[in-house]
Amino acid sequence: MNEHSLNKRSLEKKLAKRQASRNHDAAPLNATRETPAKDASDSLPKGIDGDQMLGGMRKFFELIRFSHTIFALPFALLATAWAYLIPLPSDGVTSPANYLPFRWQDLLGILICMVSARSFAMAVNRLFDQDVDAKNPRTSKRHLPAGELTSSGVILFSVGCAAVFVAGCGLFWPNRWPLLLCLPVLAFLAGYSLTKRFTRFAHFWLGAALMLAPICAWIALRGSLLMDYPFDLAPPMWLAAVVLFWVSGFDIIYACQDQEYDVQAGLFSIPAKIGVVNALRVSKLCHICMWIVALVMTFAVPQLSLGWLFWIALLAVGVLLAWEHSIVSEKSLERVNFAFFQLNSVVSVVFLLAGSLDAWLR
Repeated sequence: MNEHSLNKRSLEKKLAKRQASRNHDAAPLNATRETPAKDASDSLPKGIDGDQMLGGMRKFFELIRFSHTIFALPFALLATAWAYLIPLPSDGVTSPANYLPFRWQDLLGILICMVSARSFAMAVNRLFDQDVDAKNPRTSKRHLPAGELTSSGVILFSVGCAAVFVAGCGLFWPNRWPLLLCLPVLAFLAGYSLTKRFTRFAHFWLGAALMLAPICAWIALRGSLLMDYPFDLAPPMWLAAVVLFWVSGFDIIYACQDQEYDVQAGLFSIPAKIGVVNALRVSKLCHICMWIVALVMTFAVPQLSLGWLFWIALLAVGVLLAWEHSIVSEKSLERVNFAFFQLNSVVSVVFLLAGSLDAWLR
């Protein structure tokens, strides 16, 4: 009986050892099968969320109203086209066979400088105006007053845009003028943000800031000629005058929305000084001057060879501006954004297409 019991216990021990051995061999395979696949997001460093990064970038684009680049960029591109289409001066006489050689890096430089300069100006404007915006019901939900972006973040963004602008100016080398003028240009752009504190002509400072677009584009491409042929700057100067009156006019319309708040806050603007009705009259006068300057430009700058195509475009622009003023009044300011953005974006594109195509065809 004891011998039988011992044999039984010995057999049970052997079976237990075999089962343990099988479990041990199967463990790695089971571990391989049961280990869940790593999520793609696990490969990202901790603390970085792809959606948050995209959302932050979107907020910065919204902060600077990136879509509003359409106002100044077409005029810079138009000046660029003219710089290549107009013969270079030589001993006071233009030589039809002598044109500015095209370089892709110059075109890239124009685009980089335009986008970065405007982004810098808008970011600085939002920084300087954040206290004013916070108290204005119309602007209190902008990113800085609402806390969606921080001042330190916008400062870093502004510094980055300025650095990109300076680097973009280096693309025009050996033309040294862009690098020499880049800091004064940035200072002038930033200065606009302070103008509502001391002058009612802040609208014209903005117009002057945007009128730098065609002038700077021209200097970046043909600046090396200016010391010997200063009158070579005539085409972009006429175009700049068009931009000055055009931008000043539609900014006065835009400022009419804040007329009551500007008066209460002691801010300077034409609507705050003379009222909405008279401000709209000043805006209309600015746009009449813009249209007249554009028309006279076709005769005053014969080297542009602008003709019937550009005149048709001017007629279309006149209709658009008349429409803009017809839908905005003292009692009806709700369509200001439509007049400000949609119509004026069409105006700038019409100038670019007609001005460059007409000069090229003739």
